[in-house]
Amino acid sequence: MARDSAEVGVFGGSGFYSLLDDVREVKVDTPYGPPSDSVFLAELAGRRVAFLPRHGRRHTIPPHRINYRANVWAFRSLGVKAVIGPCACGSLQREIAPGDFVVTDQFVDRTYGREQTFFDGPIVTHVSSADIYDPTLRTLALEVITAHDIPVHDGGTMVVINGPRFSTKAESRWFSDAGWSTIGMTQYPESYLCRELGMAVVNIALVTDYDVGLHTETEPVTATEVLEVFATNARRIQAVVVDLIGRLPADLDALGARDALGPTRGDGHVVTPEDIRLFETGL
Repeated sequence: MARDSAEVGVFGGSGFYSLLDDVREVKVDTPYGPPSDSVFLAELAGRRVAFLPRHGRRHTIPPHRINYRANVWAFRSLGVKAVIGPCACGSLQREIAPGDFVVTDQFVDRTYGREQTFFDGPIVTHVSSADIYDPTLRTLALEVITAHDIPVHDGGTMVVINGPRFSTKAESRWFSDAGWSTIGMTQYPESYLCRELGMAVVNIALVTDYDVGLHTETEPVTATEVLEVFATNARRIQAVVVDLIGRLPADLDALGARDALGPTRGDGHVVTPEDIRLFETGL
């Protein structure tokens, strides 16, 4: 395997790779501008893994300013086939408590102004969003989280808001009444873009709070409180990600995401991941 390559990508902060040996920092150029930071490559559980902090290594990029296309393209250009995307979130339902993990199976997009596709032409196609998150990766994530004795919920819909502001009480009540489980700011278009490039993706949502205090009659959440709870979860999610990488199937192509581009273009051509070479970026 080439030195600057990886099979698995992880969107996460420096805590995921700072304790690993022989970490190589590489800068990746993309046709969509620079990613959030350098990509950090390391070997873990016999896999070559790429780590990229989606907010930058010092958390300086707010969610609505993340260059999602550049981040996802950087992973794909290194050869990544499976992506693990943990993120912080708020709970919209009483039974999902702060400190719980949720292995998301659906999202609802409430963002705006974000570049959300690689298919701006000359290739025009429509990739299915019916089931964004890979079922095999979801099953493995649930097994690992359960083995670590962490409260976990199998499935749930995350509503993705633009940020950086949190919801009003009216918005939160609307999302909760719709039956959605959690609320976050980064899963769209990140997870969808992974699918567009034929990479399997799984999200592990780390619940930091009850959104706007609706379920506990507490004060509305603040960014400081979110960061404090997320910090307590950092070691747990790091251990989960390490174990999850160790349980990944040998053949990542068998996960099925490589078939995501099966729908045809307008001219009847069946689009494949290799068609993205037409962007002439040397991918």
